[in-house]
Order: sequence, then structure tokens, then C-alpha cells
Amino acid sequence: MTQDLLYFDNAATSCPKPPETLRAMRRFMEDGGGSPGRSGHRLSIAAGRVIFAAREILAGLLGVDDSLRIVLTKNATEALNIAAVGLLKPGDHVITSGMEHNSVMRPLRALEAAGVALTVVSCSAAGELDPDDVRAAIRTETKAVFLTHASNVTGTIMPVAEIGRIAGDHGILFCVDAAQTAGALPIDVGPMGIDLLAFTGHKSLFGPQGTGGLYIREGLEGGIAPLMRGGTGSRSEFEEQPAFMPDRYEAGTLNTVGIAGLAAGAGFVAAQGVDDIRRREEALTEKFLAGLRDLDGVTVYGPKAASRQMPVVSFRIAGLDPAEAALKLDERFGILSRPGLHCAPAAHRTIGTAPTGTLRFSFGYFNTEAEIRTAVEAVGRLRAW
Repeated sequence: MTQDLLYFDNAATSCPKPPETLRAMRRFMEDGGGSPGRSGHRLSIAAGRVIFAAREILAGLLGVDDSLRIVLTKNATEALNIAAVGLLKPGDHVITSGMEHNSVMRPLRALEAAGVALTVVSCSAAGELDPDDVRAAIRTETKAVFLTHASNVTGTIMPVAEIGRIAGDHGILFCVDAAQTAGALPIDVGPMGIDLLAFTGHKSLFGPQGTGGLYIREGLEGGIAPLMRGGTGSRSEFEEQPAFMPDRYEAGTLNTVGIAGLAAGAGFVAAQGVDDIRRREEALTEKFLAGLRDLDGVTVYGPKAASRQMPVVSFRIAGLDPAEAALKLDERFGILSRPGLHCAPAAHRTIGTAPTGTLRFSFGYFNTEAEIRTAVEAVGRLRAW
């Protein structure tokens, strides 16, 4: 990336990636790039080891005891579709929040049209969810709760552990969208009561695009149909999809070069420590929020407190459309951000910024305090135009 650009779009995809990610992908391709599980020769076996290593490091980061419970997917969207479409049937009832990304809302709306009852629990104007409102929405036919761990619009961190306890007390399955939090916020699926966890590789896990996964708690696979069926390299004598994990959900050859990068990126996260990454990103967020508080004509949305949100800040500048503001920041200051609805129209309706949305700055591990100071100065200067 050009050195004079400031990248504040990490909620979309992290940039730059650590050198470990790039080296792992290059090494895999240069050393042969065999197909995992499809042959018995040394390159196929080596590719299989790459897949196994990725599952192991991801399981460690997420508090998963058995790495075979990690299904590797191309992104969190595919993982969420496996969970929703494979689990919910006509007559079931599902609960979600008013802050969800379309990767949750669109599958649930499609299922609603097919006979699944859907309740969208309202959140506050800061995007915060009251666990008691989820409890009040539970019915006898409620099958599951689908909830984002943190909003991609405001960064608002949801009370996942509390919702997990409520779901567990009522015998309801709990699926969490960790696209914004895996690698950047501590996650332990057991104590948090999470039955299904969808994550993406290309954000805070520092993997490439086209990688992600789904954790499925032991015993649930029998009630979750695969999204696709096909070759797995296992039980090839049968024309039915294998019933065991993770092959049941991994039809087709995996993106092994991408998974090599994902394993390396997740290894980088483990080496730095999720807690240390969180502290660093929280400090950057607080510095930016403090800077915006001193600027007249700038409206910030969400909790406005770094301890209660991810390093994601949505705001508006009086008199400027978010898209116009983003273009000016890019052209005049080399600042890369994201305007609009961020694939989460429900969230923008909740915080009152539909239909034009907001300007979103999202910081990452490789951003610096100096860059934050530059960002605040640029926003201040932009108000004058």
C-alpha cells in the first residue's frame, strides 16, 4: 500500500496484513500447493497439515476444545448461512437484534418468507441491546437467537455472555456473528454459552479474503443440514454426504493457500495476545473519540466510549453527505474510510442515520497515534469546506 495513505477501513478488511500471512501463502504455493485430503502423496499430506494447523490455532483463539468442530468456509456470510438455513425450519421462531449486518438479516428474512417466525429486538439509539428484551421475546417455539458480537456500524459490543445464559436457560441455540470481534476481542465459546460462532478470516484474524469459519458445538451437526454437498475426499465410496465433522460442511476443495495465510494471521494474533491487541485498539479509538468531541458540527453515533465498542466510529459532518466527505478525505488527505449503510440498513434505522448512512472510520492494530491525530485534524479541516 502507498505509504502516504491512511487506512481506516479495517472493519471491511484489515490492511496491511502481517508479513507472516504473506510468507505463509507464498511458501504454500512455491512448495507445491497440493490438494488436501484428495491424494496420498507428500504434497497432499502437506496441504492437509496446513488445514489441520489452521483449525488448531483457530480453536485455541476461540476456546474450542476439539478443532474438528471448526468448519472452514470462505467467509462469515457462508458460515451464517450454514447455521441459519441448515438449522431453521417453517414453524420455528428465531430472535435477532436491530443492529445486525445483512449477512444475518438477509438469510433470516428469506427464512421468514418460507415460514420461520422472526422477531427483531429493538436496540437503543447507541446500538445497545437489553438482555431482558431478548428474554421477553422468547416463545415456546423459539429455536435460536442470532446476534452480532459487535456492530460493524457503531462498534457497539453486545452482551453476548448474558444472552448466552438466557438462551441456555431456555434450551435455545445461540449463534454469534463474530465477524468484527474474532481476533480483536476475547472469545471463549463455552463460558459465553455460544453454540454456533461464525467468523471471517480477512479482518482481525489478518488472513486473506475468501477465508472464514463456523464453530458448531458437539452434537448439533445432526440437526443442521449442509448448505452444499459434494466431494470431501472422505467416504468416497458413498454418494451421500458424510455425517461427521467437519466434512459434513466442507464440500469441494478448500482454499488451502488462503487457509495457510489465515493460520499465519491467527498465529500472529496469538503471539501478540488478543488482550494486548484489544488494549491497543481501544486506546486508538478513545484518542479519536476525544478529538471528535472538540469539533463543532461533528455528530458521533454509538456508545462514544472505547471500552464499550470496537475500534469502529461512525459520524457525520454537518453539511456534508457521508459519500462526499469520504471522497474529499481520500482525494485531499489520503484517508481511506467507508461511507453509506455498511451492508447494515437495520443498524442505521436503529441509530437514525438511514437512508444516507454515516462516515465510518475503523482502526486496526497497525494504525498509530500519529495517524489518529492526522485524522482528527483532517475532519476538522473538512468542516470548513
